[in-house]
Amino acid sequence: AMLMPPLLILTSSNRLVQNRLSTLQAWMSKTFTKQLMLPIDFQGHKWASILLALTLMLLSLNLLGLLPYTFTPTTQLSMNMALAVPMWLSTVLIGMRNQSTISLGHMLPEGT
Repeated sequence: AMLMPPLLILTSSNRLVQNRLSTLQAWMSKTFTKQLMLPIDFQGHKWASILLALTLMLLSLNLLGLLPYTFTPTTQLSMNMALAVPMWLSTVLIGMRNQSTISLGHMLPEGT
């Protein structure tokens, strides 16, 4: 649990051959982004950095809870709602703006 958070700090370098830590970070972020964005079309790829940052933050906070005598902030409903409601609302609003008939069609019973 103590060794994982340093791996989550993203760094960039101009060097052609990087050290092991930055290579591991780049591999991890590239693999995660590739797995996350595989079923999504190209327009959805702009969400990759937001989702990667959110996932890394949640992972580091939950790993922090493994240490003895520490408090995990993600157990509180207020933090979960503060993270979930803006993401949900932005996806609903973007869906309404881009494809309003399909978004409204999801609110009707199937077959109507």
